[in-house]
Amino acid sequence: MRVLDAIGHALAVAGSMTWEITWSLILGFTLSAVVQAVVRRQTVARLLGDDRPKTLALATGLGAASSSCSYAAVALARALFRRGASFTAAMTFEIASTNLVIELGIIMALLLSWQFTVAEFAGGPIMIVLVAVAFRLFVRRKLIDEARQQADRGLAGSMEGHAAMDMSIQSEGSFWRRLLSREGYTSVSQIFVMEWAAVIRDVVIGLLIAGAVGAWVPDTFWQHLFLTGHPLAAKLWGPLIGPVISLLSFVCSIGNVPLAAVLWNGGISFGGVIAFIFADLIIIPILVIYRKYYGTRMMLTILGIFYAAMVLAGYAVEFAFGGLGLIPAERVARVAETGITWNYTTILNIVFLLLAAGLLVRFFRSGGRAMLTMMGGSPDGHH
Repeated sequence: MRVLDAIGHALAVAGSMTWEITWSLILGFTLSAVVQAVVRRQTVARLLGDDRPKTLALATGLGAASSSCSYAAVALARALFRRGASFTAAMTFEIASTNLVIELGIIMALLLSWQFTVAEFAGGPIMIVLVAVAFRLFVRRKLIDEARQQADRGLAGSMEGHAAMDMSIQSEGSFWRRLLSREGYTSVSQIFVMEWAAVIRDVVIGLLIAGAVGAWVPDTFWQHLFLTGHPLAAKLWGPLIGPVISLLSFVCSIGNVPLAAVLWNGGISFGGVIAFIFADLIIIPILVIYRKYYGTRMMLTILGIFYAAMVLAGYAVEFAFGGLGLIPAERVARVAETGITWNYTTILNIVFLLLAAGLLVRFFRSGGRAMLTMMGGSPDGHH
């Protein structure tokens, strides 16, 4: 009975977090779908052919308007690289598409606090600049050429079909005319559902892991791990250990935010939370994909540069926000077990679940079932 009670407690915590964030996820994915519907994929690679600051800024913006699924982002970055984008621009696009997307900011504000959302969107560009500088200083042309040769082999990773699909509106006209057309409704519905299909596994796993960790791991364990008794040491240790925990947790996309909330309540530093969330691009399954895409040497290079940039961005956020007095004084992330009550969360969930239902119906009426079967697909497929 104790085992069943423990499992029930963990599921209740996970269910409570799910109820808290449902409306925000639907809102975030809807806004993301609207942006992606009017940004055509074929124009992206053409604009990212070098690593000048202007190009990297453009890559950041285009990435933020793209998929929030880490696997799809990694596959799309390889596709852009093969089509002529510079390697640094492709990596910039990849970082922005998982760390600077709308839905991530909303869920962080809801589970953690608005300060974490601001820190994420401030730390993301810092990480991108650090990665760009590191690639310019330490990555030789020979290694990039070897990576391109490996990329051109077209070895399959994950979510290849999803990354290959261009579901944007193809008709001409003004933004609102295209968006409010029948084709626009279809495009938004397709992107919305396909984005959900891409990340639902990680969101569910992330919520279950967060529920189990929040229910079963005692606070004393986290307090010892995160050196909470030594304030300065905790600030220095948090950004170092955060990415390591992420790497070993196997959870990516926005699915790592619930676990970040548990870690924050457990005592990890503010900058440690940000570094942890950044590290969804170096979890072990994605490192395996990097090795397939670019070879072992480039995979290790990406791991080293990304980790160093995450740590330094975490430090920058920690000390900048600490100096400005913007770090929350209390650790009250929403990971506790609560029941469903008639409040604004319930009302918003009902409204946005109806919106999701409408988009889901349109998706299947417009041939969406076939798209779902092609999500794995081929890296060289055109859907």
